Amino acid sequence: MNDNKKFWQRFAKLYSPFMEKGNGKMYDEICAEISAKLLPNMTVLELACGSGQLTFRLAGKVKRWEATDFSPNMIAEARKQFVPANLHLSVQDATNLPYEDERFDAVVIANALHIMPEPDKAMAEIHRVLKPGGMLFAPTFVHGSGTGFMLRTKMLELAGFHVFSKWTAKEFPLYVRSFQFAITDTKPMGSDLAPLLYLVAKKKHQ
Repeated sequence: MNDNKKFWQRFAKLYSPFMEKGNGKMYDEICAEISAKLLPNMTVLELACGSGQLTFRLAGKVKRWEATDFSPNMIAEARKQFVPANLHLSVQDATNLPYEDERFDAVVIANALHIMPEPDKAMAEIHRVLKPGGMLFAPTFVHGSGTGFMLRTKMLELAGFHVFSKWTAKEFPLYVRSFQFAITDTKPMGSDLAPLLYLVAKKKHQ
């Protein structure tokens, strides 16, 4: 099955300038929203960090930031930047994490769940490693409509990029809620060509 890994390995060097050029303002908006909810004593896990589009904006806000990605080339690109002492970068599989249960105060996974072949496994792992009441930040591109959106999607597919889960802005919160999370905030972002739903949820106490 195509899991997008070859695409990200090949695209790693171009990813940061590409995303900053087309989505820099959106990343700034996402970071402003997340930053307002972070506390200095937190330990945070970031999944699918890419080359650090959110990582280096946010890591300094907390005690410890674990940034991970399944692409070795993405992590290699991230390591080319100045890495502060409280930031640890590593290659990890979001569907099979090495961390103990209830280790993290928050998990950040931006623009990744929809392109994972097995998002259910990632969500189960996120739930496992979060402390009760811990926060999940999951800004995610959602399925849109219109000719421009469909054309953009087709072009990405031709380039080797595949979307496995085509949630709408209404469906995505329902999906997250099904893993014993309480949705605390949602906000539409992005554009008609690339609609995104900023979502925050809390792990329910058992």
